[in-house]
Amino acid sequence: MTRSELVERIAAKMPNLTLKEIDSIVDVVFGKLTEALSNGDRVEIRGFGSFSVRTRNPRIAINPKNKKQVEVPSKKMVHFKTGKELHARLNA
Repeated sequence: MTRSELVERIAAKMPNLTLKEIDSIVDVVFGKLTEALSNGDRVEIRGFGSFSVRTRNPRIAINPKNKKQVEVPSKKMVHFKTGKELHARLNA
């Protein structure tokens, strides 16, 4: 599902809101989620799951084209863990 499809689906369920209003709401939600994660905070949405930031350690990898070793620096990645309800729906 794309962002525009999400806005359209919300609009179908909430006809009293305009597409522009829904788009603004979705923008604020994703903006705050991004802001919290960039600050290193954990974001939990009950029934859906939780987002957290994890740091990957630096490592040595192999370039598949020339088989040479390459140093990969440490980096931060977003980790998602499904909530209990979502996990149950996926594995029903």
